[in-house]
Amino acid sequence: MKISFTTIIAFLIFATSFAQNKFGNPEVDPIQIQKTYEQWTVYNKGIMLSRDFTALDSASKEISKEAFLDQLANGNFIPVRLKSEANIYVYKLFKIQPKTNTSIKATINQIGFDAYKNYKMEGTAFPKFSFKDLDGNLVTNESMKGKIIVIKCWYIHCTPCIREFPQVNKLVSEYKDRNDIVFMSLAEDSAEQLKTFLARKPLTYSVIPDMKVYMNESLQLNSFPTHFIINKEGMIAKVLPNFESLEVALAKETKL
Repeated sequence: MKISFTTIIAFLIFATSFAQNKFGNPEVDPIQIQKTYEQWTVYNKGIMLSRDFTALDSASKEISKEAFLDQLANGNFIPVRLKSEANIYVYKLFKIQPKTNTSIKATINQIGFDAYKNYKMEGTAFPKFSFKDLDGNLVTNESMKGKIIVIKCWYIHCTPCIREFPQVNKLVSEYKDRNDIVFMSLAEDSAEQLKTFLARKPLTYSVIPDMKVYMNESLQLNSFPTHFIINKEGMIAKVLPNFESLEVALAKETKL
């Protein structure tokens, strides 16, 4: 039986449509959010690439998270979430339009690069450390064995870092009865600067001063805030760019 070229094309279109509908339609119009940089920025704030999600390529084929982030970092795509339940994330790649503002592509590539780098750190050992916090307490890889460590990396003049202080302080309070969880922060600033600043803006994490070199060289960070969850074996379980993703990931890690 001969199958016409038209029939094959129709089948491929149907298969692609079925794959997308299986996961839901885009929650926003992929073309509309590329109209202006402002529209993209508003949508971009809700993208959570550090969370666990189902990844689809531009043809609605399911791919690995690593491949998805690599294409975001190096390709010509935007990530759009497909409609689903609140706690389920499905992202699909859509082609960037020819007339789209070049700043949108540059921003997406940077987001993809950061997300890809963070993802590749997960499952690796957290670099060796021996820190002394503002209260004079010494913390090392050895002393933290058997504990889940939550690390916030920040600096005084980072507005997003400071904005989430009330949220992370509340998180510490929620886990105050868990002796196996430690909240620790690495800050670029000196002890003197931090003591003055924290007197006005309290942070209930233990605070380690003078961490700029460690964060640059050992962690290779270029985005703040960055949060780490280290499991009880000293391995990096999650690397996260904001409190919203941290809260979800910590709840999951503490139930394992």
